[in-house]
Amino acid sequence: MKTVSTPNAPAAIGPYSQAQIVGGLVYTSGQIGIDPKTGVLAEGLTAQANQVFANLSTLLNAAGSGMDKVIKTTLFIKNMGDFAAINEIYAKYFTEPYPARSCVEVAALPKSALLECEVIAEL
Repeated sequence: MKTVSTPNAPAAIGPYSQAQIVGGLVYTSGQIGIDPKTGVLAEGLTAQANQVFANLSTLLNAAGSGMDKVIKTTLFIKNMGDFAAINEIYAKYFTEPYPARSCVEVAALPKSALLECEVIAEL
């Protein structure tokens, strides 16, 4: 196991790693729309979603992987009514064949974020 850590993605806000490499896979911790330069949560769904996927891309690149190698995503969203809007943004970051995905509505997320996403990717 190898820990992935980069200052170009938000620092962990608890006792966990940004990502771990095990075997030939990268497992990221959930990312919310925090700008790693300011530490501030982006405002609004679109800005948060774009920041989430930018953070994931940064983590994967630091691990030696990339968004094109993602095999599974898990989305946690505050409001299932945002599902279609999130899908539009999601489709800008992933191409066919799309990763497998789960999406669940949750009561709350850290820092009152509107969405969180974690991924598993190949190296």
